[in-house]
Amino acid sequence: MQRALQSYYPKIEVISDQFEMPQLNKHRRISVLLPYNYHTTTQRYPVLYLQDGQNLIDPNAPFGNWQVDRALAALSAQGKGQLIVVGIDHGGSDRIKEYTPFHDTPIGPGDGKKYVRFVTDTLKPYIDKHYRTLPQRHYTGIGGSSMGALISIYAGLMYPEVYSKLLLFSPSLWVSPLIHFAPLHFVEPLPSRIYLYGGGKEGANMVPNIQRFKQALERKVGNARLLQFRVSIDPEGQHNEYHWGREFPKAVSWLFFNEE
Repeated sequence: MQRALQSYYPKIEVISDQFEMPQLNKHRRISVLLPYNYHTTTQRYPVLYLQDGQNLIDPNAPFGNWQVDRALAALSAQGKGQLIVVGIDHGGSDRIKEYTPFHDTPIGPGDGKKYVRFVTDTLKPYIDKHYRTLPQRHYTGIGGSSMGALISIYAGLMYPEVYSKLLLFSPSLWVSPLIHFAPLHFVEPLPSRIYLYGGGKEGANMVPNIQRFKQALERKVGNARLLQFRVSIDPEGQHNEYHWGREFPKAVSWLFFNEE
């Protein structure tokens, strides 16, 4: 199987090890995973922005990796569709602070608002300029796991005109339990797809928090047709890269390729 997928593996490019983040006055490694035939076609592609870029494909990642490259190869081989994945490395010791969207939280104040502005106002325009993307919101997603999922929720709620697809694995909702009240100017919600995954072995609150978040957001929007949810609960799921990587192709298929 592995050998059969080799010709479908995405092309991995490191845009920069020191990509400027003016909103945070920092620099960060940014990578892209391009469809295997990107350089031999003129096609344009949807884009998924993912947090914790170190954990997406690196075999030496300390806690394992999602094997996103293998998942994308398998999807391409099955003819399910192709997309560009942008991996944004986390900030190491600053990871928690950058992925915390609010000032008043149990773990202290965060820089999440600035981080999301970086992804939305600086990184996305760069990607759209330098790669053959489909830049419209209908083709643009953002996601991550744990704290990376939390900041992706914030990005999706605050910039619904930019992101229409949210990939949320084991979100750390305990940090901001009222995050669904964040978009105070969420005047006219736009059609969106939200994939929520949680594991039964991630603690007693993970699955209930996911369900409460879904219900609260549905109540807030008030129009069930605007929000499409797919909630995936693995009773044996644990809070780690292995389980998130296993869920990744299911989430991408549903979010981007309308697989019901």
